[in-house]
Amino acid sequence: MSGVVLVLNSGSSSVKYELVEVADDGSGRSLASGLVERIGAGGGRLRHDGPGGRVETGVDVPDHTAALDAVVAAFSEHGPDLAGAGLAAVGHRVVHGGDRFSAPALVDDDLERAVDELSSLAPLHNPANLEGIRVARRAVPDVPHVAVFDTAFHATVPPAAHTYALDRDLARRTGVRRYGFHGTSVASVVPRAAELLGRPAEDVAMVVLHLGNGASATAVLGGRSVETSMGLTPLEGLVMGTRPGDVDPGALLHLLREGGLSVDELDRTLNRGSGLQGLTGASDVREVVERAAGGDADADLALDVLAHRVRHYLGAYAFAMGRLDAVVLTAGVGENSAEVRRRALTGLEGFGVVLDEERNATRSGDARRISPDWSPVTVLVVPTAEELQIAREALAVVGA
Repeated sequence: MSGVVLVLNSGSSSVKYELVEVADDGSGRSLASGLVERIGAGGGRLRHDGPGGRVETGVDVPDHTAALDAVVAAFSEHGPDLAGAGLAAVGHRVVHGGDRFSAPALVDDDLERAVDELSSLAPLHNPANLEGIRVARRAVPDVPHVAVFDTAFHATVPPAAHTYALDRDLARRTGVRRYGFHGTSVASVVPRAAELLGRPAEDVAMVVLHLGNGASATAVLGGRSVETSMGLTPLEGLVMGTRPGDVDPGALLHLLREGGLSVDELDRTLNRGSGLQGLTGASDVREVVERAAGGDADADLALDVLAHRVRHYLGAYAFAMGRLDAVVLTAGVGENSAEVRRRALTGLEGFGVVLDEERNATRSGDARRISPDWSPVTVLVVPTAEELQIAREALAVVGA
């Protein structure tokens, strides 16, 4: 499959976009990319990286319609012109597909209704994704639109791993189960990791650590997701920038009963006021690392809590798969923070996980090995390529 795809990631107050050209071998190159920020908040900004370099400007974006108009105008003014790009498809990132979507799907009115109905499972994400789809279909009406779901890669997780031990009828009626997220990111790095290992993905047992402001661990066996740390929502699992990861459900009931929090206040606390933000007052791991290096005890503890949770899942998933051939780190923190990698993976030599200190400390934007050549378990850093993955999957759906 080859062609040019406009990839859109619509958030509640931003639209991230990239024009991707995919070659027959699945490789791709970015023709242009950009971001519209502060939709509906005043002081809107647009950044467009095109053939002539970067352009940044203020834009009036009271809603997503205005934001998509600004994107189309940026392509017209600063290139490449969408009308002449030969678009094969528009690919949309959609966070939650529930149990209805185990693969990318062509957008039509029925799909829009389904995404809307699934918004109760991702109230912070799906409504914004859906708004972006609706606006884009009007703005770019002459090419097919494809929804690519973050949850789809995890459709292969077996029932024993995705089932919560709750009242079964209640769980079925409300759709409560583990769905997992970051699937598009994980799907993008698995083939590259297998290539670096010199083995087909079908022969490899790996744990992919997507460490960014949002963070998750995924056990990938034979190229398929068999376990993942995020659950019904992106709150479960690893410690994140503003989300806590695993918390005893009883603690949440305690906060409601004894802490005086309303349900909405608890929701805000869990999504925006926990994780590194809750432990240190800062959600950016770079700031937390800097403060820890300067002797800040809270920041030091926060990094240890984060690292401890990573090790917890790494061990659990190695045992769940029965073996471990590789640990793969991706996303902003996983790709760039040598300190987080060091804290999470040092001291695991007895389990075959060894870091090469010099390789780990070397900054690079390339996929690379950061374990010694002789290490029983290979540790890799592989940059995520979500936009390229969305473009590939969109082309597969439209048959380009």
